[in-house]
Amino acid sequence: MSSAATVPGENYLNCEKGLWSWLSTLDHKRIGVMYLFTVLFTFLLGGIFALLVRIELMSPGRTIVDADTYNKMFTYHGVIMVFMVVIPMIPAALGNFILPMQLGAKDVAFPRLNLLSYYIFVLGALIAASTLFLGGLDTGWTFYTPYSSQSSTAVTYALLGAFVMGFSSILTGLNFIVTIHKLRAPGQTWMHLPLFVWALYATSIIQVLATPVVAITLFLVVLERTMGIGIFDPKLGGDPVLFQHFFWFYSHPAVYIMALPAMGVISEVIPVYSRKPIFGYRAMAIAIFGIALVAFLVWGHHMFVSGQSEVANFVFSLLTMFVAVPTGVKVFSWVATLYKGSIRLTATLLWAVGFIFIFTIGGMTGMFLATLATDIHLTDTYFVVAHFHYVMVGGTLFGFMAGLHHWFPKMFGRMYCERSARISWLLVFLGFNVTFFPQFILGAQGMPRRYYDYLPEFTTLNRISTYGSWLIGLGFLWCAVYLFRALRSGPKAPDNPWQALTLEWESSSPPTFHNFDHNPRVTHGPYDYGLIRKEV
Repeated sequence: MSSAATVPGENYLNCEKGLWSWLSTLDHKRIGVMYLFTVLFTFLLGGIFALLVRIELMSPGRTIVDADTYNKMFTYHGVIMVFMVVIPMIPAALGNFILPMQLGAKDVAFPRLNLLSYYIFVLGALIAASTLFLGGLDTGWTFYTPYSSQSSTAVTYALLGAFVMGFSSILTGLNFIVTIHKLRAPGQTWMHLPLFVWALYATSIIQVLATPVVAITLFLVVLERTMGIGIFDPKLGGDPVLFQHFFWFYSHPAVYIMALPAMGVISEVIPVYSRKPIFGYRAMAIAIFGIALVAFLVWGHHMFVSGQSEVANFVFSLLTMFVAVPTGVKVFSWVATLYKGSIRLTATLLWAVGFIFIFTIGGMTGMFLATLATDIHLTDTYFVVAHFHYVMVGGTLFGFMAGLHHWFPKMFGRMYCERSARISWLLVFLGFNVTFFPQFILGAQGMPRRYYDYLPEFTTLNRISTYGSWLIGLGFLWCAVYLFRALRSGPKAPDNPWQALTLEWESSSPPTFHNFDHNPRVTHGPYDYGLIRKEV
């Protein structure tokens, strides 16, 4: 242990001073914090673009920008939110900080690789962001060919940025897999792992197996644009539908790169604030891998109207239905854990319950899109936009906010204002549903997505949706205010303010440089409330 970690009162935040000590750090906690603030900054940018899109859609015709600018705004909103926010939000930020501590480890298996992953992510994000000054980007976040092969906008730089960020995702996944296998505390068997660790483990497998596919696919588009190689462009002898197969083979599992860590967070939060063991621990762990497995088999449901055979459509539709089984297991477990528990309705639990509500709506509406007959009508309408946001944004974002509030005292050693946190949750929860639920109706009525203009009869619901987006923005602005205030002058946090049983709460708040003063030893499961748990 370094001398910095042995001085009383010193922790990972103050053991070394200066900007360079952060930029060159190998400490997983500091790297997690850097990921956190980087993701929050990109979240701000993506949120601004989202608000601009909704303002433009307040009324038919031009509101604030022209059609070309609108196309660029919704493209940047999608690219930033998917590749720079919701994918790294929980695994790279919260996962980097919490995973080694839940294992009783001093760091991840490869600290230098961990820091390299962060810089690769930042480099890729900067390359993609450079397109803002190079004429913009208007392909949508999916980069569909043949338009992305032919567009005169700065598609090449955006593709290269996403390609580079993919390496960060792969390296982080490898690091987490090795850490979980090799650095568990004595006595921490696989059946003693917290469910957040299980979720990150399954997520890491998806990252390692699926990310290379999309990275190579995007790079092939770069080659097609720069060298004229006919891969996806039909003018060059390519097949644009092939791009969709490659893209969605990654991008549907990517939904669970976002959602599985959020599910892991919810599985941590609910037992703590209901003071009960998680219901069906083994089933929950198995369900995580059931979701990850099925995620690789259902990419074709994004392509029901892309010219697939009837047999392929039937198979992908049937397989998609199976996602409901392991997901249903998890929802049932969370509800059963809450049932008759000694519930403390804190802001953290409110975010978790909000996740269950929103993700369940997202999952149920997914059944409409998995059914061939209804999908043909709903494809490329606002119904898909609403479903997409309920699953990916509402689910992942609410899970992230639950985790941030749960672990904020551990990460920064300060307590936030509970009343302010509840107000923030209420604004975001109401705003989210006011924004996106009307879009289910718009889609069912036939309003197409990605369009700059729409028919006058859609005006009322679009205005309601825009008003809801303002509530979301206000809620997150309020959240930023009280968390920043807590960082500066919040009450000092005790080591374990929530009386949780997982290993990270055995360290000080904030943790010392090497996390623990002694090597922890696990003798009970992570959710054995009412049982004796000892670490020596």
